[in-house]
Amino acid sequence: MTSSGASARSQELAQLATVAADSKGALDPVALDVTGPLPLTDVFLLLTGRTERNVLAIADEIEDRLSEAGAKPLRREGRSEGRWVLLDFGDLVVHVFHEEDRAYYSLERLWKDCPVVPVTVPTPVRD
Repeated sequence: MTSSGASARSQELAQLATVAADSKGALDPVALDVTGPLPLTDVFLLLTGRTERNVLAIADEIEDRLSEAGAKPLRREGRSEGRWVLLDFGDLVVHVFHEEDRAYYSLERLWKDCPVVPVTVPTPVRD
């Protein structure tokens, strides 16, 4: 996939999570290779939901799809509020933010020195 420090498996899971999130209307997927500053994980995947309900639906879909692929979450946080849900799959940590919280916490700015891991969303089929 890329020549980054992130493992092929973590990049594959980030892509799978991106597609799952897109199916629930997630916005602005950004995957960052955090192997340099964080030896305990490979990739942060940042996603945005428009409402608390949307954030929770995105997180649930990611968890379902990654579980089907054999990746079980080690930790889940933030489900009660639906503002920032963190799903820790070991090599991949998914952050699903409400749009206001994503702007406020600005993790992209915090991790700006980390390489981007390419992820793509499916192109809609036009009739």
